[in-house]
Amino acid sequence: MREEFNTELFAKGLKNRQEVLGAEHVQKSLDAADDFTADMQKLVTEWCWGELWGRPGLDRRTRSIINLSMLAALNRPHEIRLHVRGALNNGLTQDDIKEIFLQVAIYCGVPAALDGMKVAAEVIAEEKAKNAKAGAK
Repeated sequence: MREEFNTELFAKGLKNRQEVLGAEHVQKSLDAADDFTADMQKLVTEWCWGELWGRPGLDRRTRSIINLSMLAALNRPHEIRLHVRGALNNGLTQDDIKEIFLQVAIYCGVPAALDGMKVAAEVIAEEKAKNAKAGAK
């Protein structure tokens, strides 16, 4: 691991980030960090995942609901994909996620909701297939 990733706040953020997004995804992101992108990985891991997601005020499930809503409003499909997986890891159901995008449709617009729901449906299908494959072993 890069030397600049060796802080207490980074370790706290790394734990949260791995638990929500999955250790494999997080490791790929960190392994891909180079001299240009390492500072962004450090910022995201320490402040987003260590500081903000580490705060006691909201549980992870609630934070996932907020994130999916904001990411849909901002039209960030790559981040929606990551955070749908995180939402499932944080206990949201397929129906919970559907309700989020229905709410988004009214307050942010139908196009934003449709785009978000499309990405969410893809992720949910991928996760179901992965779980079915794991269950067949």
